[in-house]
Amino acid sequence: MDQSVKITFLGTGTSQGIPIIGSDHPVCLSTNPKDRRLRVSIMVSWDNYTYIVDCGPDFRQQMLTHKVAKIDGILFTHEHADHIAGIDDIRPFFFRQGDIPIYAHKRVVKALRKRFDYIFADENRYPGAPAVAINPIKNNTTLSLGNREVIPIEAFHNRLQVFGFRFGNFAYLTDVKTVPDQEMEKLKHLKVLVVNALREEPHHSHFNLEEAIAFAQKVKADKTYFTHISHMLGFHNSVEKKLPKNIHLAYDNLIINVS
Repeated sequence: MDQSVKITFLGTGTSQGIPIIGSDHPVCLSTNPKDRRLRVSIMVSWDNYTYIVDCGPDFRQQMLTHKVAKIDGILFTHEHADHIAGIDDIRPFFFRQGDIPIYAHKRVVKALRKRFDYIFADENRYPGAPAVAINPIKNNTTLSLGNREVIPIEAFHNRLQVFGFRFGNFAYLTDVKTVPDQEMEKLKHLKVLVVNALREEPHHSHFNLEEAIAFAQKVKADKTYFTHISHMLGFHNSVEKKLPKNIHLAYDNLIINVS
């Protein structure tokens, strides 16, 4: 088994994406491709396995961009629209593969059932609807994905519980404001950390840039990438130049390999 994982940043933006519809903010008008951000999501691949973390409203576009023909499952961090609204677009995968495994907190599964009742219907299913195989995530319970063990990491998005995930030496956290001390133990000895950095001004439910930098320096991963970035953070190239060594802004379609 190849021990490395490939991380593809499918989207690195906030709930509105960048550019924002109708906005004349300078970042929204930028012609730099790194300033154009779809809703936040990553694809994690190793051996012949491919998993998606969050399935937002840009999911179809992201799958077409990267010519993804098969997925082995979707992990959900939480139930906000920019993380779940693309689930209907799993249909092509379902038609080829059958029920698509999903992994989520039981609260998130309940929200998905309410919003996408036709996908989760137990009987009288519409013939064209996709179907899923539900795998609840519990904190401190390792997930078996393909031939790997993946560790859930509990954090908080203001007061809302969210899950991050550790794949070997790589960990992904988004929409985070606080991480309990006991969960920090799960982030030791990382090669790569990904975490949200919304903007420079404080925010009630997201790390701002200062908090994200402080968190990265506390975790001490070999390298950190920031995601879930809003137009208010500034131009990609300008912000990148100001960051500490070994901390970078992620951008859409960036691919990294973590051994």
